[in-house]
Amino acid sequence: MKKVEITPKKLGGVICIPPSKSVSHRAVMCAALSQGTSVITNILLSDDITATCKAMETLGAEIKYKENEGKRFTLTITGVSRPDTEGKTIDCIESGSTLRFIIPLLALKARNSRVIGRGRLTARPMQPYYDIFEEQGIAYQKETEGQELPLCFTGALKPGTYRLNGSISSQFITGLLFALPLLDGDSVIEITTPLESKPYVDITLDVMEKFGIAVINEDYRLFRIAGNQRYKARDYRVEGDFSQGAFWLVGGILGEKTDCEDLQPDSSQGDKVIVEVIQSMGGCVSQTKSGYVAEPGTTHGTVVDVSQCPDLVPVLTVLAALSEGVTEIVGAARLRFKESDRLAAMNEVLTMLGAKVTEHPEGMTIEGVKRLKGGVVDSHNDHRIAMAAAIASFACEDKLTITGAESVRKSYPDFWEDFKKMGGDIHEFDLGK
Repeated sequence: MKKVEITPKKLGGVICIPPSKSVSHRAVMCAALSQGTSVITNILLSDDITATCKAMETLGAEIKYKENEGKRFTLTITGVSRPDTEGKTIDCIESGSTLRFIIPLLALKARNSRVIGRGRLTARPMQPYYDIFEEQGIAYQKETEGQELPLCFTGALKPGTYRLNGSISSQFITGLLFALPLLDGDSVIEITTPLESKPYVDITLDVMEKFGIAVINEDYRLFRIAGNQRYKARDYRVEGDFSQGAFWLVGGILGEKTDCEDLQPDSSQGDKVIVEVIQSMGGCVSQTKSGYVAEPGTTHGTVVDVSQCPDLVPVLTVLAALSEGVTEIVGAARLRFKESDRLAAMNEVLTMLGAKVTEHPEGMTIEGVKRLKGGVVDSHNDHRIAMAAAIASFACEDKLTITGAESVRKSYPDFWEDFKKMGGDIHEFDLGK
């Protein structure tokens, strides 16, 4: 356990945004399923990406790791093409993406195949896969009463039609998209209700296409996947992460001018909408040759539908709490099943700091204030809560202490170092286990 104590001040400067975690997961998995050797550059080995790398190594891929400047890694991945799934146990640590992406790959030919994890991952909803298992005759067992993991299953996916509710996590769709091209017949994924988190599916399709897999997308209602396809090795650079860049863009509004490098305006990442959201609230964000720059100014409340960009909510609630008027966050029901219940967690954090927040089942109403108090807040072992609280410190009157500060390792292990480089005044305390 670690806590950080922050002496409030406004930060700014130039920062190179970390590589996209969403793209990294997908690039590693596609490379590991490919025939031949791929070189994946600009990888940050956060806890989640490490979990995916280890999972694919367990299935037979070979990965060589080379650390470069700035703790970015180059991965040389020799793919397995047909993963060895029988009797394998995959430890997903606390990575929901790893868990939901790996299960269909294991189910290509599962025999006492197991997935395990820890923390809130053991309670993350898995019903869509159970429904598929039951329909296809795949035997499964939850080994611990009242928890989803460990999960053991035996059987094999068959080509055919897979029906999924569009309001569930897009991770289930991505998991099937990875596996179905490897079956010996054609398949269809049918989305039975309007699809949320479309941009995450776009990222999947984009990366898969670059690795030689064709999927026909019929307006996000049907995905047609031909069988007997093969992933093809290639070299690939992971772009910067808009969901991490969002913290620094909001920081630029609340603090000093902040230049965020390695954010691509043509990215398929849904979280690039952070630029439009900040602008719609009156904030100054403009495009540069290498990314975006945010400049301090006054913002006002608005209505933000986050159904397509749920990861932005923690930092958006911080901006809303310090904007004039009222902000409505809607379409956020799925945030209750993330690393924490993010609606409840941000309500608690912001209320402790003196913000005016009303929590709803599927969102929040936030009335802006001019300043926040200091005090002690908990990250709820959630990387995005910890980072959002750190950005909130820009507007605090007294010192802010964040417990569970080590949670940033999940996606952005260098966050506290970058916070210091941007001028942050923090003291870190190791509390032991």
